[in-house]
Amino acid sequence: MNKNILTIAGYDPSGCAGVIADLKTFMAWRTYGTAVITAITAQNTQRVDSVYPVPMEVIGSQLESVISDIEIHAVKTGMMPNAKTLELVVELLKTFNVSGIVVDPVIRSTTGYEFADSKTIQIYKEKLFPMAEVVTPNMEEASAFAEMKVNDVSTMKEAAEKIFKMGPKNVIVTGGHLEARAIDVHYDGVKHTLFDAPKVQSHHTRGAGCTFASIVAVHVAKKQKVVAAIDPAKKYLARAMTHPFQIGKGQYGPLNHNVAI
Repeated sequence: MNKNILTIAGYDPSGCAGVIADLKTFMAWRTYGTAVITAITAQNTQRVDSVYPVPMEVIGSQLESVISDIEIHAVKTGMMPNAKTLELVVELLKTFNVSGIVVDPVIRSTTGYEFADSKTIQIYKEKLFPMAEVVTPNMEEASAFAEMKVNDVSTMKEAAEKIFKMGPKNVIVTGGHLEARAIDVHYDGVKHTLFDAPKVQSHHTRGAGCTFASIVAVHVAKKQKVVAAIDPAKKYLARAMTHPFQIGKGQYGPLNHNVAI
């Protein structure tokens, strides 16, 4: 049976990140993607110029339209433009009794634009994380949620434990920002599992976090173990970063989602 996945995230007109990156990933991994847009951004490979939150009633209408017609097997959440939007998404997911939630808790864009303030971070911790099958913070995001400095594998493990206590069934702290190796840490409340790979030397990293979380959502939709998603996701990302499209004038370009899975 076909697996249908819903992404709830922002729109990046450059096609590098957000719902466009998510939908590219779902298609590459042979699943069907649907999308609810939380914000329309004006951005490119160089910068984020502005963020326009989608009106609350429009977000609700989008979600109801999708859920009422299409069976959704997993949900991936991405950028939320403000605390009110995040609270609404939480309530809508509860109302429609949605499960299989993968949370990519986006705090900042690759180009440095701040998406989440302290109130938004608190709502993630108190309301969305307890609903999640898995949360996939990078090291900076893990630092914000665990309220500690995360700069090596040891602190990644500690942060994963702290975030796990907030309610998700799984935590994956991604280590793409480590200097020597790309090491991700998975924690399920029982043990830490490390996924070590060579660090890819590439500036084509826009949308990497979106893509990683979307691959995890594919595995959740297929009722596969979360931990089974990490190694194939890392290998796919390495190929996508090293065979990139030469797009834009910015320092950080997009991935190539057309590489083999």
